[in-house]
Amino acid sequence: MKVIALVSGGKDSVFNMMECVRHGHEIVALANLQPPTSQNELDSYMYQSVGSELLDLYAEAMDMPMYRACISGKVLNADLGYEPRDGDEVEDLFRLLNKAKNEIESKHGFRLEGVSSGAILSTYQKNRVENVCQRLGMTSLAYLWQRNQTNLLNEMIESGINAILIKVACYGLEPNKHLGKTLVEMKPHLVKLESEFGANVCGEGGEYETFTLDCPLFSRKIIIDSSRVKIHSNDAFAKVGFLIFEKFHLEKK
Repeated sequence: MKVIALVSGGKDSVFNMMECVRHGHEIVALANLQPPTSQNELDSYMYQSVGSELLDLYAEAMDMPMYRACISGKVLNADLGYEPRDGDEVEDLFRLLNKAKNEIESKHGFRLEGVSSGAILSTYQKNRVENVCQRLGMTSLAYLWQRNQTNLLNEMIESGINAILIKVACYGLEPNKHLGKTLVEMKPHLVKLESEFGANVCGEGGEYETFTLDCPLFSRKIIIDSSRVKIHSNDAFAKVGFLIFEKFHLEKK
């Protein structure tokens, strides 16, 4: 199946791409919805926005087209089920994938059949991707869905994914201490937080977000030359902070 991959930069969307390839599908294009240029962090139920400044490098690292658009819609329906509604942020995804599907079929003469997404536990997200796919006559491919999170984290690390924490929003995770750390470095601490406080080890409760700098699908890896920490909320119980990447480049592997 010819597949377009929804990529946020996070470990989940990247690992699902790898799973698509392992199951015999071919990734032919990438898609991403980014926040307006004036915002680094966007409060969205659907899309990861932190780290979006690096996403164009994925197209170069994988040598394939990247379709991008800004998120213009809002959350107009927060129910698990979804019906299309003008102005909802889900319709941004519909328009982006529709454009990619039409352009790829027109330019290359083959049909875009599948959509890769990294949904693990969010029924909200999964239902909306499936709704968009159904309207476009495409198949949603979510190989991580409802997988055991500890096993999944181990598989991601063992697969060769190099991902770092770029946002933390959880008791036990400190912006100035843990941002920029790799999954390998953070795994013992994440397992401890799960054991002691019931945190989701893969971050499915919003505990943290990641950005993938390298994986086996990349011909080049992303190098961060400089970054800074921005505190989004200085809550005494659980500070929320994220990384802003200032300088970065691709390097041959």
